[in-house]
Amino acid sequence: MTPEISYSASHRFARTSSRKVQPVLNLIRGKYADDAVDILKYMPHRAARMIEQVLKSAMANAEDRGVRNVGDLVVTDARGDGGPMVKRLMPRARGMAYMIRRRSSHISIGLADLNAHTPGTATVPTPKARNAAGSQPATNARGR
Repeated sequence: MTPEISYSASHRFARTSSRKVQPVLNLIRGKYADDAVDILKYMPHRAARMIEQVLKSAMANAEDRGVRNVGDLVVTDARGDGGPMVKRLMPRARGMAYMIRRRSSHISIGLADLNAHTPGTATVPTPKARNAAGSQPATNARGR
């Protein structure tokens, strides 16, 4: 069985907490790569700049490996895992000290080409269509 065609990039020890990275990553997961770059470009978050660099690096890795149109790749894996903490002490009243934890994170993004399906590989769930006009919202068994 051949592995799925995917392209990835990562930024390890990014100087921001994974809690601040997660909401930004949730916005681009499942989107096309060029749409994800446009989303990140206009976000005011500091984490969006870091994620944008990682996404562009993953697109460049795909282009280096021979993908013709990197904009048609889909963000299949977007993770912001916790990294090591630098611990500092802040002096407080009456001789006490509070712990200051400067958190870091590991940002990793994976892209996959949904059009290039090789036999024997697992299928990747398709993202929402770019211009899904008239699509019905997902409902459960109760119709809600």
